[in-house]
Amino acid sequence: MKINLHSILKAYDYRLPEELIAQKPARPRDSARLLVYNKKLKTAKFDTFKHLGKYLPKNAVLVFNQTKVVPARLKLKKETGGVVEILYIKNDNGIIHALCNKHLAPDSKLQVAGAKQLHFTVLKKVNQFYYLKPSFPSAQIKSILEKYGQTPLPPYIKHSPLSEKQKREQYQTVFAKNGLSVAAPTASLHFSKSLIASLKKQGIEVEYLTLNVNLGTFAPLREENLKTGKLHSETFEIEKPTADRLNLAKKQGRPIIAVGTTVIRTLESAAHNNKLTKLSGDTRLFIQPGYKFKFISGTVTNFHVPKSSLLMLISALVGKSVLLNLYKKAISKKFRFFSFGDGMIILP
Repeated sequence: MKINLHSILKAYDYRLPEELIAQKPARPRDSARLLVYNKKLKTAKFDTFKHLGKYLPKNAVLVFNQTKVVPARLKLKKETGGVVEILYIKNDNGIIHALCNKHLAPDSKLQVAGAKQLHFTVLKKVNQFYYLKPSFPSAQIKSILEKYGQTPLPPYIKHSPLSEKQKREQYQTVFAKNGLSVAAPTASLHFSKSLIASLKKQGIEVEYLTLNVNLGTFAPLREENLKTGKLHSETFEIEKPTADRLNLAKKQGRPIIAVGTTVIRTLESAAHNNKLTKLSGDTRLFIQPGYKFKFISGTVTNFHVPKSSLLMLISALVGKSVLLNLYKKAISKKFRFFSFGDGMIILP
């Protein structure tokens, strides 16, 4: 089957003034602007995240991704004395997969800058990823990154004024707990502790799961993705008590509102016959128009990059023409876009 990647992606393109790409998050978090779209009524309203509770159905369940962003950029010294920077992607049975900004020779050693006793041996390169063997137990990689690494920001945030300390605090959800992610579940960045508390007080159920976000979330779509119907692989986990509560809510007909595309991919990957059955593993699920949602009812989401799998995912939920029209409205209202930008809620 021949696929015209260019024509497909062109259908998901839109023009965005560069000044609307947010370089830092809204402060306070819940002061970010909110576009409210009701699918049933086909209405669009504008507000702020602080007032989200006004729009949620009384018996709704909000589901968040509690993954934690790690300082995944790490400076290393080559044996020749040169300095390289790697971006940690994942730990695969003791072997670290990473990207590097320079060529690395097989069997060469890379010392962690500032820690002579810590180094990696380059094993091989597969596609764009280097496979590195650490001199320390690979389970310690999280603590090594926390001590010596720097927080990665998405490639379109080119002029962030944030210090490393500010990045670690602001490019992180207030409930971050588990996992090793190289990017934040950004729709959740708008939620303050006080907003979550007020939503619970009004009767909104709040649940958490974990999906480890990797660099694939920023990767451009390739012809292979469209042919296979699969994206990059990401690991997820839903604790059984959480799954039991969500399954009960679904059975009762309550709206399941996924906060972010990572939660959508997790719940839809875990669901079979409208019930969560696969509670952990890898997902390569590529949701695009024509997909029939099995578990979620609506979503809180950010505004996504043109021609991206994330834009296609939200189009599957609301319709491409409707979504691009909502984007036009947001642009006309000078909404801030992408990871640090404003957001929207799509109600059932």
